[in-house]
Amino acid sequence: MVAELPETGSPSSRFDGVICIGGEDWWYHNRGHFDFQIMRRLAERWPVLFVNSIGVRMPSPSEGSKFLARIGRKALSLGRGLSRIENGFHVFSPLVLPGERGQRMTGWALAPQIRLAASMAGIRRPLLWVHCPAGADLVDAIPSDFVVMQRTDRFEAFPEADGAVVSRQIAKLKQRADLVVYCASHLMTEEAGEVRRSLLLTHGADVSRFAEAGRSPSPEPPDVAFLPRPRVGFVGGIDAHTFDPELFLAVARSLPDMAFVMVGGVSLEPGWCPLPNVHFLGRKPYDDVARYMAACDVLIMPWNDSDWIKACNPIKLKEYLATGRPVVTADFTALDGWRDLVHVAKGPEAFAAAIRTALARPLDHEAVLSRLDGETWASKADLLSRTIESCGVRFVPGAHRPEAATA
Repeated sequence: MVAELPETGSPSSRFDGVICIGGEDWWYHNRGHFDFQIMRRLAERWPVLFVNSIGVRMPSPSEGSKFLARIGRKALSLGRGLSRIENGFHVFSPLVLPGERGQRMTGWALAPQIRLAASMAGIRRPLLWVHCPAGADLVDAIPSDFVVMQRTDRFEAFPEADGAVVSRQIAKLKQRADLVVYCASHLMTEEAGEVRRSLLLTHGADVSRFAEAGRSPSPEPPDVAFLPRPRVGFVGGIDAHTFDPELFLAVARSLPDMAFVMVGGVSLEPGWCPLPNVHFLGRKPYDDVARYMAACDVLIMPWNDSDWIKACNPIKLKEYLATGRPVVTADFTALDGWRDLVHVAKGPEAFAAAIRTALARPLDHEAVLSRLDGETWASKADLLSRTIESCGVRFVPGAHRPEAATA
């Protein structure tokens, strides 16, 4: 749905590609994220330059091994420069320091780097898409006839960010954006008076990939195959702003006969979970994630009650369902429309009981897949492109702006 009828743009409102200031890094984040998936689909019709996240905070040496890991992976990302991934989809890692202080030190060089990379990718008159709030100043530095703000995460609620700084950046983006894309209806409603136009675009899923894994789960990943059944799976970041460790520990402790399969990075304190029936398998490539989900008997989302979760629309909900495995979850607003397909539980005792119930009640896989019709990333990209065009801006190959042709 689009809030407010779009105004008709002028005949000169055109673009020859998309520059996306992403919220993640292509080289080390899970590639199931919204901006990765949407940009890859848009690249089938328009050239796209995906700019890896410029960061909302500066890593601190006080983080110990995490600091070194973050610096190391960013250095590897920078070393890749500009890369063509597929179709018209290019990825670029600019040289810039994260955080407000880092932006002041290196921000002057950011826009010229991006403009040069875009020109090399064949984009000289861009549609500018901004997900990372730190990209707010680029709205002024990269001339564009149309600006899209991706408001699919409540970055100001991210515990490691400077809330005041990020809030100012978000306010600027909402003021300058021609279209704001939301994935949570209540957040879109909450901010209705603050933006020019808005589009509700809930997360999609690579439905066929996850459905195929669910129908044919063998061969299982070798680090799961030896684990006993029943297996309870979680796939995603195990982070303080989303994951509820107290809930999870209580549930896993009360179900010692079940193996808990945890796939994803962990940012909680070392040793937070000493239980022998919990198995941490680490990050896995996106192409392998569906097989790990399918190797489990039930899939869980033990979310906390943070502002981040309240504003989210987790991609894994539809991925979980597409595998055909029963789902047990804590309650959150984005479940609306899907509650009849999942087991919603509040508190450890109810959550553990729901897992046992889910194991005894398999999903009707084909019926679930019929509900997921129209929830593919391709269909989401179609809706998005139609909405942009309805706003009076059109794609014209090679339509370039002379002053933006060089860095």
